[in-house]
Amino acid sequence: MLDMGAIGAYVYAGSFGDGPDNTISQSNRPEWTLCVFVDGVMASMFSAIPFTMRANGNAVKMAGVSSVGTLPEYRRRGFVRRVMTEAFERMRAEEQAIASLWASQAAIYQRYQYAMTTVLRRYEIDTVDIGFHDGDSGSGTVLRCPLAEAMPRLKRLYIEHIGGRMCYLHRSSALWQLTVLEDKPEDGPLHVAFCERDGKDVGYVVYTTRPGRIDHRARSQEMKIRDLVALDLDAYRSLWSFIGAHDMVGSVTWTNAPLDDPAPELFAEPRMLHAEDREGLWLRVVDAERALAERGYDGSGTLRIGITEDSLAPWNEGVFELSASPAGATVTRVQADADLVLSPKALALLYTGRRDARLLHAWGLIEGAPDAVARAADIFATRTLPHAPDHF
Repeated sequence: MLDMGAIGAYVYAGSFGDGPDNTISQSNRPEWTLCVFVDGVMASMFSAIPFTMRANGNAVKMAGVSSVGTLPEYRRRGFVRRVMTEAFERMRAEEQAIASLWASQAAIYQRYQYAMTTVLRRYEIDTVDIGFHDGDSGSGTVLRCPLAEAMPRLKRLYIEHIGGRMCYLHRSSALWQLTVLEDKPEDGPLHVAFCERDGKDVGYVVYTTRPGRIDHRARSQEMKIRDLVALDLDAYRSLWSFIGAHDMVGSVTWTNAPLDDPAPELFAEPRMLHAEDREGLWLRVVDAERALAERGYDGSGTLRIGITEDSLAPWNEGVFELSASPAGATVTRVQADADLVLSPKALALLYTGRRDARLLHAWGLIEGAPDAVARAADIFATRTLPHAPDHF
C-alpha cells in the first residue's frame, strides 16, 4: 500500500500527503486495488471502493473508482485502459453494476464512457442578503446540539432524506468522518443545528465559523456549510433563517449544494448567492442489464434499449427489453430491433436522470422514433436531479 501512496504523492503533487504513508495508502485496502507492475516496480495504480448508491428509491451496489494514477515514465502504454477493462470484469462479478469517480481530467474518463451525472453548486452570500421574497422564514425551531450527541439524529435524517433520490451514497461512519465531520483546524470547530417542528427533527445544518476571514469591520466571520438537509421546504426556510441570524458573519459558503436547490427561486436577491456550478460525479454503467433492473422507476412502460459498441464491457452490447413500473422492473436480452439506440455514456445520463431523453435525442446522443423517446423520458424521470455531495 505504501507503493500506492508514493505514486499518489507524486502524481497528485501532495494533494493527499507528500510521503507514501498518506491518505491514499491509509484509505485503501489491498482487495480494492488493481495495479500494473513493470520489472517489479509499481507503475500504475487503481482502486474501487465498494459503496451503496441510491437509484431513484432503490439501493444499488456501486464501485467508487479512486486513486487512479500512472507515473509519467510509464504513460502512453495503455495501462489505465487495461486496468479499467479488468476492473469492469471484476465489478460485474461482484454485482457492482455502476462505477463512479471524481475525474481529475474529463477527457481521460470520457474515453471509457463515463458521463458527468451530478453538479456541485457553490454559494457565497452575506448574511444580510439572506431573506425570502415572500417573507416566509419558516416555522421550525432551530437549536444547536453538541456534536457528541448529534450523530444518531444526523444519520436518521440523512437516511430519510436520500431515500427516494438519485446518486447519493449510503454513508458509513468512515464516510461521515472523511466528508461532513472532517477536522479542519483552519475552519474552526464543527457545529450542528437541528430544525424541529411538532417535536420531530425535520432538518439539520453542519457548519464551521472563523473570525477575521472577511474584509468587513462589523462582519468579519466566515461560515462554511458542510452539510444541509431539509425534509421539506419549511425546514429549508427555517435553517436558512437560522444561518442568517449570525449577524457577525459576512460570508456564508456552501460548496456542495445540489443543482436543483431551491434557494435561487426563494431568496429575495438570488444574485447575491453568487451561484457557481462545478462538475460533480462521473458515472459509468458497468452492467446494463443489472443496472436497469435494480433502479427504481416512477413511470411505467416497456422499452427496448440498444447499446452500441462497448469494448470495455462487451456484455453490454445488444438489445435489452425493459419493463418498468413503480412496483419494480425486469430486463431481458432480446433478439429484436431496439426502440432506442445509445452509447454507454448516453445511457449513464439517461439512467441517472441527468438528461431527459428528449434532450439527448435533440443532441444526437440517442436514436429513436419520437414516441419511443417520449416513453423513455417518462420511464426514466427522477424525483429530483441526481446529486452526490460526498467526495471519495
